[in-house]
Amino acid sequence: MTIFEKIATREIPAHIVSETDEFIAFHDVHPQAPVHILIVPKRAIPRISEAQPADGNLLGRMLLASREIASAAGLAEGGYRLVINNGPDAGESVPHLHIHLLGGRSLQWPPG
Repeated sequence: MTIFEKIATREIPAHIVSETDEFIAFHDVHPQAPVHILIVPKRAIPRISEAQPADGNLLGRMLLASREIASAAGLAEGGYRLVINNGPDAGESVPHLHIHLLGGRSLQWPPG
């Protein structure tokens, strides 16, 4: 079980900001911006490169939910960034697909 599955089942506490039957959103414990929220499917998908066509609707709902989560976090006007890491060279530290929602400051480009 990944740490994200343990958060979804409440085995590990987290500051949860949104939840549906399919995914959960919570504040990252090691934030990289003033607002750093993770949007995580409850069903483990190791990474985006392993997602299947059947996962498309779930992934779409997660992306659409990000705008509501960002708005609730006060990021709608100033903007925010969505990031999905795929593999260790991209910075993936938990092998469970998740979307990073980052904002609350000016974000530089290119990242990293």
